[in-house]
Amino acid sequence: MKSNKIPILLAVTALIISTLACAAGTPTLSNVRVAKDQDGAQVTSVFAPTDTVYAVSDLANGVAGNVVTSNWTVVSVEGYDPGYLIDSVDLTLEEDKLAYTVYFYFPPPDGGWPVGTYQVEVLFNGTSVSTVQYSVQ
Repeated sequence: MKSNKIPILLAVTALIISTLACAAGTPTLSNVRVAKDQDGAQVTSVFAPTDTVYAVSDLANGVAGNVVTSNWTVVSVEGYDPGYLIDSVDLTLEEDKLAYTVYFYFPPPDGGWPVGTYQVEVLFNGTSVSTVQYSVQ
């Protein structure tokens, strides 16, 4: 009589793998905020001209190849047109992970940030997730 242990073991393994894959869920980006640190613990909407500005968000069920984009623009700064694009940065995930803290940062330019209002729009795979305004005083 043949042993049926191997096919049963393979079936159980396949079931466990498929359950884990389903449990991971859909990749989502949430909780977009600006902060004074890369972890997003020092959340603020007001920065000094010499501060580095961090745009931080939480990514769940990230998949290699997902793209997070930040678009940094002027809202109201003397000498700049509203909507002026300061910079746009793409971050492509290199590996699958259940949880990421994704952050972008922008150090102050030489002479510091001009006083005014700015915003950062964060996109996930080309779809806008959130736009957060902040000011430099």
